[in-house]
Amino acid sequence: MTDQSLPDETPESFQVDPFGTKPHNHNHCRTEALMTAERICADQGARLTPLRRQVLALVWNSHTPVKAYDLLNQLQKDHPNAAPTTVYRALDFLLERRLIHRLQSLNAFIGCGVPGDLHQGQFLICRVCGAVAELPLNQRNEQIDRRADQLGFQIEVETIEITGVCSHCQTLSN
Repeated sequence: MTDQSLPDETPESFQVDPFGTKPHNHNHCRTEALMTAERICADQGARLTPLRRQVLALVWNSHTPVKAYDLLNQLQKDHPNAAPTTVYRALDFLLERRLIHRLQSLNAFIGCGVPGDLHQGQFLICRVCGAVAELPLNQRNEQIDRRADQLGFQIEVETIEITGVCSHCQTLSN
């Protein structure tokens, strides 16, 4: 079985990074993400099966979020009998290993820019082109932490999603 989600380096593999700041070889992004995932899973004693790896590669096909049923449609090209549970189990595995993020507002998934590390998800989402940039902030907002402590609330998952228009799309609309 060939991994059709990893194309050769072609002009299509050169994409603009989130928010159009500079072109880059996205095939390199995806390859790095997959190699990092292999290492993280090995360190955690978890098995990145070929199917889980393929789902991760599909999530990393671009910097735009992808919905589970879109993943299923793509996965069924190689695995005609794949069912929704197949995709959701793979996504759960990848979420547990902190290799991807779930964007709550979009009910979609995106590759994690800091895989394996416990950190809050903070994202800028362009409502025009759909690109998403993960903000590289590793510390929680201290005010949120203090208030949660005062209320006796234990934060388990924190995701901040900010929607707007990226500079690239702003340029196109002017």
